[in-house]
Amino acid sequence: MKNILVIGGAGYIGSHMVRMLAKQGYNPVVFDNLSKGHREAVANYPFELGDLGDKARLTEVFKKYGIEAVMHFAAFAEVGESVKEPSKYYHNNVAKVLDLLDALVENDIKYFVFSSTAATFGEPVRPKIDESHPQNPINPYGNTKLMVEKILADFDTAYGLKATALRYFNASGADDSGEIGESHNPETHLIPIVLQAAAGKRVSIKMFGTDYPTPDGTCVRDYVHVNDLARAHILALEKMFKDNVSERFNLGSGNGFSVAEIVKEAKRITGIDFTVEKAPRRDGDPAVLVADSAKAERILGWKPQYNLTRIIETAWNWEQHRKY
Repeated sequence: MKNILVIGGAGYIGSHMVRMLAKQGYNPVVFDNLSKGHREAVANYPFELGDLGDKARLTEVFKKYGIEAVMHFAAFAEVGESVKEPSKYYHNNVAKVLDLLDALVENDIKYFVFSSTAATFGEPVRPKIDESHPQNPINPYGNTKLMVEKILADFDTAYGLKATALRYFNASGADDSGEIGESHNPETHLIPIVLQAAAGKRVSIKMFGTDYPTPDGTCVRDYVHVNDLARAHILALEKMFKDNVSERFNLGSGNGFSVAEIVKEAKRITGIDFTVEKAPRRDGDPAVLVADSAKAERILGWKPQYNLTRIIETAWNWEQHRKY
C-alpha cells in the first residue's frame, strides 16, 4: 500500500480525501498546521503537525513514512479576502508551495496532486469552461493558483516532478456518514451559510448581487460534491503512477445553479423559510462559472455521482449533527 501525504488534510476537502484514500487501500498521512483544519476530522489517521513552508519538517515526515506522493489542500481560498489581503495569499499560496516543491525534488518524491480552482479562468468567454479556456484571473486568489500551475509545468520540465492540477468549481456537500463536513471560521461558502440560516444559527443570509447578466440576476456556479472531488484525486494519482505524466483537469458537474436557485432548493429540503437580504456585489466575483469536465471523463473515467439535491441533503445532515 502506498503512503500518501495529505497536506491540509484536517481541512474540509482534505479530511474527505483522507477518508477516501483509506477506503481505497492507501495509507494517508495528515500534515496540517491546524490554523484552519480540525484534528477531530482525522482523529483515526496518522497526524503530523507542521507548516506547508517548513522544508525541514516536511523532509522529516517524508522519511518517517516513506511518502510516495503528496496531495496539497493547504491554500487560503477566500476570494474576497484575497482582494483585501493579497500579501497573505501570495505568501501562503505561492511562496510556501515553492518551498514544498523544493522539498519534493530534494527528497525524490515524483508525484504531486495540486488543488487548483476555476478562479484561474476569470470571466468566461464561452458558456462552459474546458481546459483550453483562456486563464485570466480577476482576483489574487485565482492569480496564486495560476502561478503555481505554471511553476509545476517548469518543475516537470526541469526536475521531472509529475503533477496533476485539479481545477475545482464549487466544492460542496458532506460525507454521507455525517461524521465529517464543511466547517470554516468564518464561513464564506454559500451552501453552509444558507443551511446555518435554516438551522437558526444565522438571523439571515445576504445575496451578494442581484443585477448580474444571468436569468434571475444572481451569480451562477457549478457545485460538485466533495466526495466526487476526492474520487477524482485518486483517479488522477493512479493515472500518474501508471503513465508518469502531468495533467490538468476541470472538475464540476457541468450544471450551473444561481444563488437564488440554491436558496430555493435549500428551503425546500429543510422545510424552513429563512430570511434572505439583498446586498451589493462582492469584488472579484464573475457572473457565471460552469465546468466542462469532458476531459476528466474521457481520461480518468470520472463523472460526478451527486446531484444538487444530494449535495444539499448531505450538507444539511452534517449541519444538524456536526461535531466540530
